[in-house]
Amino acid sequence: MVKVRDLMQVEVVSLDVSSRLDAAERLMRTECIRHLPVLSAGRLVGLISQRDLYRAGASSVLGLQPGTEEDWLAKIPVGEAMATQVFTAHPDATLRSAAEMMVRERIGCLPVVEGKRLVGLLSDTDCLRFLADLLGRQEEPS
Repeated sequence: MVKVRDLMQVEVVSLDVSSRLDAAERLMRTECIRHLPVLSAGRLVGLISQRDLYRAGASSVLGLQPGTEEDWLAKIPVGEAMATQVFTAHPDATLRSAAEMMVRERIGCLPVVEGKRLVGLLSDTDCLRFLADLLGRQEEPS
């Protein structure tokens, strides 16, 4: 049985709750990621996604210039835009249960925690990579 720990990313980029949204936007852009766990004193307290940044960014509504949007985001603490009700997985949970939760809740990732301590991140991309590998092995000639 495949466990979350078998597929989760252990090198997780995260933010401190005191960070500002411009830092979150820069990290997502430079690291090519869509989700950032938010920590306070090393414990998971929230999750910020690209979607959260889009909602917080007023540029689409106000028609601001790109530099102005960055200035706007620099004023907003991550804690004001992050999701605080975060679905998580334990490293020993089955991949099936984690994937079912992601589908049911329509979320793109699950922070993997032991207690409240972040130990990894399982994304929809990790699950799709596993599925592609599995399907590839089935298609190989025997």
